[in-house]
Amino acid sequence: MLHGLIVAAHGKRYDVELADGSIVSCVTRGKKSELACGDRVEIKRTDTADGVVENFLPRTSLLYRSNEYRKKLLAANVTQILIVLAARPSYYPELLDRCLVAAGAEDIRPLIVLNKADLPESAEALARLRLYEQLGYPVLALCAKRDIAPLLPWLQGHTSVLVGQSGMGKSTLVNALLPAAQARTREISSALDSGKHTTTAARLYHLNGDSHLIDSPGLQEFGLAHLTPDQIEHAFVEFRPYLGKCRFNNCRHLNEPDCALHNAVAAGLIAESRLLCYHKLIQHPV
Repeated sequence: MLHGLIVAAHGKRYDVELADGSIVSCVTRGKKSELACGDRVEIKRTDTADGVVENFLPRTSLLYRSNEYRKKLLAANVTQILIVLAARPSYYPELLDRCLVAAGAEDIRPLIVLNKADLPESAEALARLRLYEQLGYPVLALCAKRDIAPLLPWLQGHTSVLVGQSGMGKSTLVNALLPAAQARTREISSALDSGKHTTTAARLYHLNGDSHLIDSPGLQEFGLAHLTPDQIEHAFVEFRPYLGKCRFNNCRHLNEPDCALHNAVAAGLIAESRLLCYHKLIQHPV
């Protein structure tokens, strides 16, 4: 049995990197596949370049999205999530909130990256992100095509996963960090105000011996069907001081009387937009 690291996930086939740096293309036994880029696995070779995954080792974290029918694994064993935004094409605020909730549920450190900071629209985007900074979420503005240096200290010592809508510049970030990776980039489809998908499979890159980066395909949605209402409310960091202080123990903070969260909103201690976002997530998790 050989130990390896999944460095790319192509549907039901995985590129597994062994200790010597060699890559073995592997499949799993059976039809169901529950592996993700970043998983540590045990494999058996079937020939020089191919193998079968026999086991996977316990995970420290698993980032994934889900709807009523299926789940989509994004990355395993990550310590940080880089949520990449841009002012053009415009990003979906709800997608940002969903990524933050998913990260919070897995205790993964978030970093909000506003790419293309040289665009004139970026000033307004940064103003909208001030609320998140006030909540303690770090926000980093940069232009990956000009200078990637501000991002480097944030990556050191972490296994980070890049997530975001198509067109936000994730592949440009990867190219700037690892020119040899030559991740493909394409022009943004301005007519649709969205990017074209350029990354079709999650892939892990080694930045150095202690720092690693997983690039994931562009997202247009992030279902949270796997999270309970309790997990979702706890992922809103500013709610935590008020949880358990409502009149009713089973308060869902919708229209119940003497709700601690509604009282906090009325007192200006919680932004009303955040409570409305929570309502939407528990009523429509997908």
